[in-house]
Amino acid sequence: MTVLTVQPDETPADEEPPDTGERHRLTALTGFAALSLDAMASVAYGPEAIVLVLAAAGARGLGFTLPVTLAIAALLAVLVASYRQVIAAFPDGGGSYAVAKTHLGARTSLVAAASLVLDYVLNVAVAVTAGVAALTSAFPRLYDDRLWLCLAVLVLVTGVNLRGIVESARAFVVPTVVFVGSIFVLIAVGLFRSAPVSTATADGHASALADNATSVGTLLLLKAFASGCSALTGVEAIANAVPSFRAPRVKRAQRAEVALGAVLGVMLIGLSVLISRFHLQPVQGVTVLAQLADASLGHNWAFYVIQFATMILLALSANTSFGGLPVLLKLLARDNYLPHVFALKADRQVHRHGVLALAAVSAALLVFSGGDTNTLVPLFAIGVFVGFTVAQVGMVRHWRGERGTGWRGKALLNGFGALLTGIAAVVVTASKFEEGAWLIVITLPLLVLAFETVHRAYGHIGERLGLGRIPDPPHRDRSVVIVPVSSLTRLTSEALTAAASLGDEVRAVTVCYPDPEDRAHLHTLERAWAEWNPGVPLVRLTCERRTLGRPIAAYVRDVSATEPDTRVTVLIAEVEPVRLWQRLLQNQRGAVVAHAVRRDTDAVICRLRFRLF
Repeated sequence: MTVLTVQPDETPADEEPPDTGERHRLTALTGFAALSLDAMASVAYGPEAIVLVLAAAGARGLGFTLPVTLAIAALLAVLVASYRQVIAAFPDGGGSYAVAKTHLGARTSLVAAASLVLDYVLNVAVAVTAGVAALTSAFPRLYDDRLWLCLAVLVLVTGVNLRGIVESARAFVVPTVVFVGSIFVLIAVGLFRSAPVSTATADGHASALADNATSVGTLLLLKAFASGCSALTGVEAIANAVPSFRAPRVKRAQRAEVALGAVLGVMLIGLSVLISRFHLQPVQGVTVLAQLADASLGHNWAFYVIQFATMILLALSANTSFGGLPVLLKLLARDNYLPHVFALKADRQVHRHGVLALAAVSAALLVFSGGDTNTLVPLFAIGVFVGFTVAQVGMVRHWRGERGTGWRGKALLNGFGALLTGIAAVVVTASKFEEGAWLIVITLPLLVLAFETVHRAYGHIGERLGLGRIPDPPHRDRSVVIVPVSSLTRLTSEALTAAASLGDEVRAVTVCYPDPEDRAHLHTLERAWAEWNPGVPLVRLTCERRTLGRPIAAYVRDVSATEPDTRVTVLIAEVEPVRLWQRLLQNQRGAVVAHAVRRDTDAVICRLRFRLF
């Protein structure tokens, strides 16, 4: 006889290998598509933010568009290099939060986490409203319904993310490729033109150049630099979501980070070159990107392709937040700064509670703003600059502590980046303070306070539970099971049977009120009980007020007081209907009793479901 032996690590041919969840994770390409939408879409408003600030100095000010953009591109290179190191040093994700927690202390890490949370939430709201604004610009009749359109887009993006991060990445690959390809075509064609092909888009619109041009000073350039840095939002998203990548996670995430930086840098510099080449001036009611498309490609079908691609990518760039924030919330929950429910992971590697929480808060912001982008933009990007600065400072501490090969150069690079992003954070906050940035200044410390409050609560719970200490060995106590009853049915029999299996002694209790009708019902119940004779005493609880839970809870307290070495269990029997709508027919007596006993006693509550077929 031949015996076939299968080793434990082998899988029979007719069986599928166990699902490790890797197929639900990101590759470098899908990670780029899922987590770079925010950064890619920022080219639609980043160069425009620079131009609008420099317009205060007239045509001479616009001549500094390219130098300011090059400075931003240099900062982008610093950030990409830094976040590549963050990815390698902190493969569990968390970005600036993880860096600050290790090198700058708990309080600073919470500031970084709070800034990231605000940035992610505002990114969703801004992205959705900006995308819908592009749609309503093309179809003005939809303007009055923009709030409902915003909520519909939010529901769509949320639904896709609940399906899993890989599914969301695949859904957004095509829009990302179309947008990036369109911008590259726009730049390439524009570089071969000496003058704009068309200015039809800007014709008839008032110029946004200042009538009384100011001089080009350091403050103006700093303000333009800080405003243009809004194009850097989303650079940190990949470092925050490293656990979402397939193995080897660090290498794939680093490749996606480099690809993001390269593509974004080329687009920003290319568009800025065209702005200077065509001597473009900002006009009211027309975006700079639309003018560039018009000037480079002409007012034809290619122009509308770019506009629609921009509209779609802006709306879908909210996906960056759905990829990064749930992972950050998981880390905060793991460190006891948020409810542990945010650390739970559903099928398809989805942090469902984080996704739903982000969607709920974003929906509230959309309702608050009425779907208006301008209400939200002043609040945007401040949080991410704070996160950038904290991460850069933390990496300086990291290199000083590690002191590996070339650590001084790396620390100097991160220190320079921290200086630039810190200046940007201060300038943006100061310039936008009266326009709504004050709300961020207030909300940041409130979020930190909330994190610390949750942490203290978990610390108190852990102390009471004796976490980290070996508990006393278990022992057996005498047990009494109390069963509330109101009538004699098969449900009563099932409840007493279950109670007899759980405890040493079973007592049935019923609440009696002084009304004649109630007394008659009690008399009928007691007579039927005596005739049935189940071997379990029926205890009458008299109550003057018509309440159900309190007299039962009071009886449980009396039993616990008079029999201190007895473990008391309250078994509540309830009917489980066949159909969902039939639950509306239930009287909810079980829920009332359970609430009262849970609130007023330390008894164990057992809820028995009697299924109807």
